[in-house]
Parts: sequence; C-alpha cells; structure tokens
Amino acid sequence: MSERVIPIISQPLGNLPIPVPSHVQAWTPGKQVLDQRNRPLRDLRISVTDRCNFRCSYCMPKEIFNNDYVYLPHSALLSFEEITRTAQSFIELGVEKIRLTGGEPLLRKNLEILIAQLAVLKTLTGQDLDITLTTNGSLLAKKAQALKSAGLKRVTVSLDGLDDVVFKQMNDVDFPVSDVLEGIQAAQAAGLGPIKVNMVVKRGTNEQEILPMARYFKGKGISLRFIEYMDVGATNGWRMNEVMPSADILQLLQTEMSLTALQASQPGETAERWGYLNEEGVLDEALGEIGFISSVTKAFCSDCNRARLTTEGQLYLCLFASQGYDLKPLVRGELDQSALTQAIADIWSHRDDRYSELRVSEPLAEQDATPSGGKRKVEMSYIGG
Repeated sequence: MSERVIPIISQPLGNLPIPVPSHVQAWTPGKQVLDQRNRPLRDLRISVTDRCNFRCSYCMPKEIFNNDYVYLPHSALLSFEEITRTAQSFIELGVEKIRLTGGEPLLRKNLEILIAQLAVLKTLTGQDLDITLTTNGSLLAKKAQALKSAGLKRVTVSLDGLDDVVFKQMNDVDFPVSDVLEGIQAAQAAGLGPIKVNMVVKRGTNEQEILPMARYFKGKGISLRFIEYMDVGATNGWRMNEVMPSADILQLLQTEMSLTALQASQPGETAERWGYLNEEGVLDEALGEIGFISSVTKAFCSDCNRARLTTEGQLYLCLFASQGYDLKPLVRGELDQSALTQAIADIWSHRDDRYSELRVSEPLAEQDATPSGGKRKVEMSYIGG
C-alpha cells in the first residue's frame, strides 16, 4: 500500500499572551513547577508532524481532511534541534516523560535522530528520560528496531478493532489489521515494551470489537486500553450518544472475564487499570492488563500533569483547549536556555484548566456544547492526542 499524506491546516484559534512572572506558585530553578491547582508538570507530548496516512473518523474524517487542505511547510515545523532545546526546558521544570505523537509520527523523516538527541537528556533527579511514541502501527514493522536502537523505550499502538471490515471503516484508507499486528510483534521483538494498545470505542461503529480485542491480547503481555470517544475539536462531529462509557465496557468484559482493579502505576495516570484473575481467583500479571481512559464520563483534571507541544511550537495545557501559547518565536529567537525555561514556567504556573470537570458537571443533554460557551476547541489531529 502506498503512503498517502493527509494535509492539515494550522488551527486559526489565536494565541494567548505569555503571562508575566507572578509570586503565586513562583518557580525556583532546580525545583518542580506547579500550576494554580498544585499540579506538577511531568508529562510532555510532542507532535512531530501534522501529517497522517490514516483518515480515522474520530480524528481526521475524510470529508473534512481532503486533498484541498494544505499542510504546514517544512520551514514552519520545529527542527529536531529546536524540539530538543524546548524539551530540555520542560525537563528543567520537572518533566520525566516525553511522548512523541502526530499526526502519524513515523512519517517524520529521520525521527530516530530526534529520539537519539532526547535520549541523552536526564530528569531533575538524574534519571533517564522515559521516551515513548504513539503510532497507528502502519510503519512500525519497518522501523521498530531502529527506534529501539535510537533510545525509544516504549510504543503505544492505536487499533480500533480486529475485524478488517470494521478496522478499515475506522481508518478509512483500506489499511488491513494484519499489518498493524505485524508492527506490534516487531515492536515486542525489538524490546519496545511494555506495549500499550489503544482502542477508541465509538458506539454504533466498533463496540462489537471490544470482546474480540480483549480475548486476542489477553496473555500477550500487552496492556489493552479502551478510550471513550472524545469531544476534541469539531471536525469529528462528536455527539454524546456515540460515547460508550467505560463503565459499560467494563460490564461487558466482566460477562466472560474475571477482572480486579489495580492501583495507579504513577501519579496523574490517565487510565484506570484492571488485571486478570486466574482460575484460582488470583491476580496473574502474565495475562496482561486492561485500562480505561474515561475523559468524557469521569474527569481526571485534578491530577493532570500533561502539556502538549504542536509540530509548529504551539503549547497547549489541556487536550480540550481553545487557545495555546506560541513558543516558536522564543525557541528561534535570542532567548538563552534559562530564559526559555522561565517563560514556560510562567505559563504553567498560571495554568488553571479543568475542562472535563466542568463538562461532567453539566446535564447530559447539554454535553454536546462546550462549557466555555461553545468556543472552538483545538483539533485532535493538530494537538497530537
């Protein structure tokens, strides 16, 4: 199958001014920065490309992202050196994990060079950086070993069903499941683990794939995570009646599998984790685990520690944000490293986002509109999920 590139338009949402330093939650060099709700900055998600070779209905629907769209010129993208410099500032503020996203990140040429540059960076405590990547798996079989050799730790693969008809309906480019499964196997063989597989569940489209997915990945040492269909942006035509709540997915799984709740593996973890019980009713870690990301029905704003950097240097502090901060002039300007770090610290220390908490407090009938009065939110395809 040839690789088709889907152009994405830069989001015309406007930028927020970088706040002036404040005595409230003031950051001290060498310390963890905190926002207005005492949330640390630990997780940075970096979009490395605005291109994708899939046209998933919940992210880049074909009727919106067609051949008339113009994607960003290469000169508008942050270079690997600029990404690494920006990442260094985030690490100085407490970031311990960097996830590379897209679009489809494996479409970014020579991505291994960026990974190698990031791999030499150390956290505030002197530990290795946790470098991960989210991919649709289409190119993973070819690139898994090179990614591992460059310093990538883990991968998360998006897979919305095992049935070819359903999966091709979701990716809308006639891409077969077998090629994604081959990529997952290659990633395991290369040592990119533990691997996570994400399934977005859209009611009326692929909920019949929930049990087959759980059966297939049980015992393979892979964490399967079910994600509620989210209201990111506007192009996916999100409606609450297309959301299958995680509670319903769990209830379905428990009709044939014995599961037990697990503790979060780290602060701010987005997924609620469940493990498999063996025939004796004892947790068996060898069987893998299941996770639920419930950002629609169960907000996790209170301990959110994630920031998102787009491929052209826009910083977003919430997946459901309507505006971001333009860091590119700072990165490409004459600011030294400490000044760039201070600017990012000022942004985070003023953060007060809690979109999902506001949304879930509304009546269900009103949840098709945003709690911010209908303001346009940034698209999933732009912000990098």
